[in-house]
Order: sequence, then C-alpha cells, then structure tokens
Amino acid sequence: MGFAMPKGLKRYYGRGDLHFITFSCYRRLPLLGKARTRNLFIKVLREIRARYGFALVGYVVMPEHVHLLIGEPSKGTPSSVLKALKAGVSRRARNKRRNKGAPGKQLELPFREGAGGLPRFWQRRFYDFNVWSGKKIREKLEYMHRNPVTRKLVAHPREWPWSSWTFYYKDAACLLEMDGANGRPKVPK
Repeated sequence: MGFAMPKGLKRYYGRGDLHFITFSCYRRLPLLGKARTRNLFIKVLREIRARYGFALVGYVVMPEHVHLLIGEPSKGTPSSVLKALKAGVSRRARNKRRNKGAPGKQLELPFREGAGGLPRFWQRRFYDFNVWSGKKIREKLEYMHRNPVTRKLVAHPREWPWSSWTFYYKDAACLLEMDGANGRPKVPK
C-alpha cells in the first residue's frame, strides 16, 4: 500500500521490506553536533524501537542528519515511528535546555524561547527507500558507516560510536543492539 506525499513522493509500506530512512535537523543545522545530544537520540531510538517493535539493522547519527535501516514495525508504519522518534528527541532536548542544572549538563539548542531561536528541531519530511535485496542492504550499510569518514569527522568508522559499524565489523558492543541483516551478526555476503 502506498501513501501519497507532497511533490509526488510515495511511501510503500506493508511489503515486509527494510526501509532506509534519512532525516535531517531543521535547515540541516548541526543540532546533533554534541555527543550528549547524539546520546539522547540513541536513548530515544531505543525506547521507540521497543514501543513500536521494529527490527533495527543499521544506523548512523551525524551532526545534522540521521540514517536508519529498519524493518516494518509491528505497530503503526515507518512514518508513525519517525513521527514519535522526532517528537521524543525534540521534546527531551527542549526539556534539557530548559533545566537549570549544572551548566555542563545542559544541551545548548537554540529553540524558539526568545528572539532568534529556531521553531523546531527537525525538518518536516524524511526520505524512505525500500530495501529488499542483500546487495542493497550491504550498499546502504556501507554508505551509512562511511558517512562520518566522508564528512571528515573521523579517520575510520570504528572511531564514530554513533553507528552500527562495530556490530558488523568488530564483534564489540554497539550503543544499540542490532537485529542484523537477515538475522545474521555480520554484514551479509
């Protein structure tokens, strides 16, 4: 079943495919630029995954955007998952911004709380590509894992903890437990 979106974008749900999803911070600003904000994103993603029951096959959290490779959720659609995820991160980031705890513990996010602030954390839309073959799964995982290197944030993917790279290549703990592509703990051949 497809859902018509503005400007001819169509989403295809209910086929059992994986979904390669990309979404960005408002105006592609680096609102996920600090480690503590990326860690907050990981925490909310873990909770949303448990609530909606979807397989998480891969991810990378970049300073201004996120890539996910997920399965169809048992509750709702990938669109409803993204809506809940974005809302949860935005709400918690705003709450942390408002908390007046120790200065080092606050998130420094320029939301609209006064003149010059931003109206929201995320861009409204997201990109969703259905993935159904092992070749495409490998391609999307490799693309995600190379992203921090391509952007010159690190010299090697193992140096960026906010991705699923360690799950597939290092036999080490990942910030989020992965379901793996096709149920396997390594990149599919």
